[in-house]
Amino acid sequence: MAKTSSAYVCTECGWQAAKWVGRCGECQQWGTVEVRGAARATLARTTKAAAPEAGREAKPITELSGDSVKHRQTGIAELDRVLGGGIVPGAAILFSGEPGVGKSTLLLDVAARIAGHGARVLYVSGEESTGQIRMRAERTDALIDTLYLAAETDLASVLGHIEMVDPGLIVIDSVQTLASDQVEGIAGGPSQVREVAAALIRVAKDRGTPVILVGHVTKDGSIAGPRLLEHLVDVVCHFEGDRNTALRFLRTLKNRFGPTDEVGCFEMTGGGIAEVADPSGLFLGRGTIPVSGTCATVAMEGRRALPVEIQALVASSATPNPRRVTSGVDPSRVAMILAVLERRAGVRLHDQDVYVSTVGGVKLSEPAADLAIALAVISAVSDRPLPLELAAFGEISLAGEIRSVTSGSQRVAEAERLGYTRIIDSGAETLAEARRAAIE
Repeated sequence: MAKTSSAYVCTECGWQAAKWVGRCGECQQWGTVEVRGAARATLARTTKAAAPEAGREAKPITELSGDSVKHRQTGIAELDRVLGGGIVPGAAILFSGEPGVGKSTLLLDVAARIAGHGARVLYVSGEESTGQIRMRAERTDALIDTLYLAAETDLASVLGHIEMVDPGLIVIDSVQTLASDQVEGIAGGPSQVREVAAALIRVAKDRGTPVILVGHVTKDGSIAGPRLLEHLVDVVCHFEGDRNTALRFLRTLKNRFGPTDEVGCFEMTGGGIAEVADPSGLFLGRGTIPVSGTCATVAMEGRRALPVEIQALVASSATPNPRRVTSGVDPSRVAMILAVLERRAGVRLHDQDVYVSTVGGVKLSEPAADLAIALAVISAVSDRPLPLELAAFGEISLAGEIRSVTSGSQRVAEAERLGYTRIIDSGAETLAEARRAAIE
């Protein structure tokens, strides 16, 4: 006999408990655990062996061919870089990102490019009508005869469209809007998301057709729905960017077919999403006259070296508590650097307002930018501009030492490629030496 018990399920992540609790044990959210109706059955364990289907027998790995699962390029070099070379047939790819960041625009461009090569592409939207999608397609020049649009929220109807169109690529925008009448719960709930995702992934594997799923995110930026969704798919990509800037970054959080440390750069334009093959011009000042308070550094985004200009402004404070304002850099890191400058390098800052910012809205979180921040502040205090051909990177310790950082040779090569002939890194052992090397 099957044994039954009441199930309490977290509506955010799908975590289950035998009794009600106020806080989810998985995602740590309060008030999200609810009872889910009757009960779940504990089935008896299967003990009888079953013969595998024809063509699914286990084979030696040396007899298997990998030609059918090679990467196929999408026509967008930055996306291909992030995916490891392109889309693999039969792959399930999950795209996430905040509302309005440009996920649908990017995927519509991908669908149009693949359809332009003769393949049929099915784009299913549960959030927009087909007329709205066509309006965006007209703006981004994505009107292709082999691009099929459908506005559906029922899983069975979507599977019917797949059978009729027989596409080479499936785009679902978004997985939280689809629901199956065979499963209890509202669309977007953990049980519905699991069933919808599992059904679409089965179609992708059986037909060898890649499927791209768009996933909503919660207020803290994580993918909404059960964590099982990220385990089911092959690739998880996160599209991020600040609404106040046009810059967008595409990162891989999981990739079974390639690296997970690649980053793709895009720019939001009036005609859609445009890839940025060389983003160096976005984060560097364009002046030809040296200005005090600026210093260039080379940051690493994944395996890509990005030159960034850091700007600092120091002014006398009119209040007992001087201001420390930052944009694009870690405030705690800047506060530590200012303390080291005052204690180890003799730079008086306790009665000065300090403003530190990056150019282009890029965000730096790695400690390699410490030296550039320090030199920019020193330049602003002394009102002596640094040479235009100077770039600096290195981590500053509390003792005033400059420590080496990862990918040093790649940073140097990128700086030299852009014309920086004077590079200060861990070769300067102390902050005082770096100060003399920069200003003298």
